[in-house]
Amino acid sequence: MLKPLLFLILLLTPVVSRAQALAVIESGGWLESAYVKWQPVENAESYNVYYSGEGITNQKIDDQLIRSYGSYFRADVPGLKAGSYTLIIVPVIAGTEGTATVTGSLSVLAHDRTGFAFSNGRVPGAYKADGTVKSNAVILYITQNTKNTVSLDVTGANANPCVGLQKILDGYKKGKETRPLIVRLVGQITDMDNMLNGDIVIENNNFASSYITLEGIGDDAVADGWGIRIKNASNIEVRNIGSMNCNSDEGDNIGLQQDNDYIWVHHVDFFYGDAGSDADQAKGDGSLDAKKSTYVTFSYNHFWDSGKCNLLGLSEGTTEGLYITYHHNWYDHSDSRHPRVRYYSAHVYNNYYDGNAKYGVGSTLGSSVFVEANYYRNCKYPMLTSMQGSDVYDESKQANDYSNMPTFSKENGGNIKAFNNYMTGQRRFVPYGASGYTNSTRDFDAYVVATRNERIAGIVVSAYGSNTYNNFDTNPAVMYAYTPDSPEEAREKVMQYAGRVKGGDFKWTFNNTVDDASDAVNAALKAALVNYRTSLVAVQGDGAPVTGGDEGEGDGGSTGGVTEGAMVHNFTVAGKTSTFYTITGNLSDSKGTVAYNGLTLTQCLKLESSTVISFTTTQEATLTLVLNDDYNGTIKINGTDHTVSAGKLTKTLPAGSHQITKGGTANLFFMSAVYAGAPLGIKNSKEQVIKVYPNPAVNEVMVPWEKQTLFLLYSATGSLLKTGLTNQFFDMSAFKAGLYFVVIQGESGRRWTSRLVKQ
Repeated sequence: MLKPLLFLILLLTPVVSRAQALAVIESGGWLESAYVKWQPVENAESYNVYYSGEGITNQKIDDQLIRSYGSYFRADVPGLKAGSYTLIIVPVIAGTEGTATVTGSLSVLAHDRTGFAFSNGRVPGAYKADGTVKSNAVILYITQNTKNTVSLDVTGANANPCVGLQKILDGYKKGKETRPLIVRLVGQITDMDNMLNGDIVIENNNFASSYITLEGIGDDAVADGWGIRIKNASNIEVRNIGSMNCNSDEGDNIGLQQDNDYIWVHHVDFFYGDAGSDADQAKGDGSLDAKKSTYVTFSYNHFWDSGKCNLLGLSEGTTEGLYITYHHNWYDHSDSRHPRVRYYSAHVYNNYYDGNAKYGVGSTLGSSVFVEANYYRNCKYPMLTSMQGSDVYDESKQANDYSNMPTFSKENGGNIKAFNNYMTGQRRFVPYGASGYTNSTRDFDAYVVATRNERIAGIVVSAYGSNTYNNFDTNPAVMYAYTPDSPEEAREKVMQYAGRVKGGDFKWTFNNTVDDASDAVNAALKAALVNYRTSLVAVQGDGAPVTGGDEGEGDGGSTGGVTEGAMVHNFTVAGKTSTFYTITGNLSDSKGTVAYNGLTLTQCLKLESSTVISFTTTQEATLTLVLNDDYNGTIKINGTDHTVSAGKLTKTLPAGSHQITKGGTANLFFMSAVYAGAPLGIKNSKEQVIKVYPNPAVNEVMVPWEKQTLFLLYSATGSLLKTGLTNQFFDMSAFKAGLYFVVIQGESGRRWTSRLVKQ
């Protein structure tokens, strides 16, 4: 709880270490959540964030919801009911809360809980119908640093504690644990040590009293390289995640595999997966498929040029008791299966079909599909019924020819009921009974009704299989209450709210003149996804800086991250060996000695015609080069000469690939490329401990270690201040009193950190 008296005292009492006023960059409300971004405060060792509104006053949020992005911090607050809120950000300096900054009023909206997943009074997931957390829920945070070490005791598990996300979910698989579970992904999460054939699998033995939510935090939560599989499960919610580069054995970004009910998948960004073995799997296998499951809702998802979006049904063999809703999804230049339906009763409404190269909705094997109030823009075939109408239309003959290869299926047909859909730019759509088409009473794409509640008579049958529409949508014992938007309203709502918070951190603009009709892999989009790296630097209380991937990982398009320690290169200590820089050239230890930042540098890289240093930055970085003190010549960076003054050069580099080559003849002793930001709330990753001496310190400080190695000194707000060598004293007299971090980066990528207090 905030202490107003403390703030008043801080405002009235001169305090040397008081930080400047905290500046909010951006804040806003979203769907049952709110967020705020702010600039770092000098000397702040961490931040506390509180929220107030809708009967709640100064409720503190979890540390893991507070993250550093180098030049700014961000906090997201999930689990809010609809209403008005304010967020309060408080820097913590030397263990004491500083001056609070309060946002303006933020408007939070409710999620759209419509569809079959909410039938029979169920509310899937670990949140209540009003958006707040269900009673007695357990909340876990999964970051790149904690994904394999998070632990929980689970009732009914084979052994406790369960360590790692999959082991925890395996505990819930037994169907004994009644505590709702919320798993929150923070940042870009690559493959975990323990998965099932490349998937995280969610099960709970269809236990009606078990509720599980898997969700992302903020606009940049990414499941990179792995899939999510749901089977034998009830009351499951997946939301606010970006799924990319999936390379699991099953192949689906998210798949409902078998025997599931009351499942809600929403606000997910679906990107390319790894290419499969079949020709039509160049963009991955399925994006969001469902088999042998019922009472399901897929809503407000964004499919980015997906090849096969939504396969529904496989070998169910019955049309009874299978219900699913697709609404407010953005099929953004995706090709097919929006959805492709076998057996099911499917309600497909208020979706935006946006430049689809193959087809929209497809119906086979006796399925009944109600297609309502969707917006179709340049969708080649908006609706297809298998083996009839546009599915077998031969354009060369301008007539139907059943010997022609079908567009999407050779299976017997189902039936589509269509109402109030808007279409523009389609190649062909044939309603039941349309004049001008041979046998049009059977040879049609969909039955278009005049009113929503109109029933389709049994005389309307599919050309193959003679299947009829089951009128599930007019059966009050089956159908849920809902109020559809107009197609135009749905399009606007989808473009505003589909996918992750505010559209997610990955931005892409399609070229409609090319991409509307193309079903090929977009090479530039594919490269951008494979090369995606989070801009997240650190998670408060997480234990270590975020690197975007463990060293040596390569699965799912992730080539691993680079630590800031690797970006600081001392030729005296490391020679030409580096995990960040690629260095070619000749070393020398006879070109003099350079003193820099407390270091004594005795070995250099000679800048000659053959010398090349290459590296890539994923965000803006400050490059520092240290040469002989008397050097005042030039050095080339990306082919351009830059002037070195008194042996030093500092330059800001944009994100991208860079090269350092010879300008004048010179000797390079030290270099660093430093991103803004550094550790917050750090714990040591291994048993070995840094014992800085003395601590607290006045002036002289030593970092004892098993051997002489490089250490980094960070400010509490994340700036790299100094590099030095262990086992020798360095001078801190020029630094202000306050909290600092000492970091040692091991050769294997392990990182050890210690707090250091300067008096």
